Amino acid sequence: MNISLPIIDGPVATAQDEVARISRGLSEAFLFDSDAGKYAFVVQGSQLFRTDEKTYAMLSDCKDDEQAMRAALKSLGCRLKPVADKPVPNPVSAISLAVSQKCNLACSYCYAEQGGFGQPQRSMSEEVAIGAIERLIRDVGTGNRVNIAFMGGEPLMNRRVLKSATQHAVKFATDHHVDVGFSITTNGTLLTPEDGDFFEEHGFAVTLSVDGLPSEHDHARPDKQGNGTFNRLMDRVRPLLRQQRRMQVSVRSTVTPSSGSLVEFLQNMIDRGFHSVGVSPLLSSPTGNGEMNNRSLKRMLRQMIECGDEFQRAVAARRRYPFLNIVNAMQEIHRGSQRALPCGAGDSYVGVGAEGDYYACHRFVNDDERWMGDLQSGVSETARTQWTSNRHVHMQEPCRSCWARYLCGGGCHHEVIHRGRSACEFIRGWLAYCLDAYAKLSAHSPWYFGVAD
Repeated sequence: MNISLPIIDGPVATAQDEVARISRGLSEAFLFDSDAGKYAFVVQGSQLFRTDEKTYAMLSDCKDDEQAMRAALKSLGCRLKPVADKPVPNPVSAISLAVSQKCNLACSYCYAEQGGFGQPQRSMSEEVAIGAIERLIRDVGTGNRVNIAFMGGEPLMNRRVLKSATQHAVKFATDHHVDVGFSITTNGTLLTPEDGDFFEEHGFAVTLSVDGLPSEHDHARPDKQGNGTFNRLMDRVRPLLRQQRRMQVSVRSTVTPSSGSLVEFLQNMIDRGFHSVGVSPLLSSPTGNGEMNNRSLKRMLRQMIECGDEFQRAVAARRRYPFLNIVNAMQEIHRGSQRALPCGAGDSYVGVGAEGDYYACHRFVNDDERWMGDLQSGVSETARTQWTSNRHVHMQEPCRSCWARYLCGGGCHHEVIHRGRSACEFIRGWLAYCLDAYAKLSAHSPWYFGVAD
């Protein structure tokens, strides 16, 4: 655990003030006052330190001078850990297969434009799926692990290839002494009990797209005939929820300005037995439909904080509350995550289109500007190196001078490229809250991080 070094006091933001104003902060440190004490989050190294009054005051005096702040931190024995400006791309260890670039729903905001990504709908052949899997496993090397995700459109519209590719991957990985994991993101309306048996056998992480309670979901995610799909998908997923042991069945919810209470939705999904529940704002859609604005993002942040408060109460009571957004944040802060990029897209992970072309991620399928190679020649190291260099957080404005840059990594590439940085205040406000929550949990429930009471 990072908390230890004495540091701060003075007229600096509390985490709640930060959420209300939505975050200011130095590029080298974020200072906040929590119920658990006074803290400094040191950006280089993503290090969180509990503070005393004297040191707090000294750092507060440096709030307008970055060089003075760095000197003060070093004088306190804080080891700054800079991030390299040009990281070498990691080996590719994960792919997503767009096995079905078509869909049976008509979600108005869909980044895949009902699965076709702006082109005629198509399905991936078994030859392409197996070829991509074999290349991934051969390239990663003996003793390592790969992850294979099935995406769309709706991947269950090409169930035959999904299943044959999975079975082949298991055998090929075993023969090459590679560990393999599987996941699928689905709208749930085509699930069968047999699918559940298959996913359980192979330990799939199953993510179901659920956009709110019945009326909200039905409005956001109708089928091609305009009918609601909430009850249909819940009926279909119920057998999987009962049998999940090796597999994990989770929910990802896209939040729009018309979404209802997140606390109510989260509790409803937990009560139904989902393994975890995560939410994400809709920042970019091909039509502009449902995109969040500043007002709706502030409302969403308030609701996420309500969910975060419930999570903290649950931890104090040693009760499970699988709100994925804060669970992930607690893990990232605890390990001192220091990201130059927001995710593995174009780095350790690439998306594979139905025709066998590689792209930076599943959202960029058919986007020639984010092309990363093809099945015949393999992933282009030149394209990956150029991508990771250009998308590096140090190359982004205003990211390079933001205190949250290494926790955020610059934001989702797809959303930033298509919408700009419309969510920076939302992200900083949420991260400020999460740092405060981490400080409180570390002080009052250290067992959560594997530390004895």
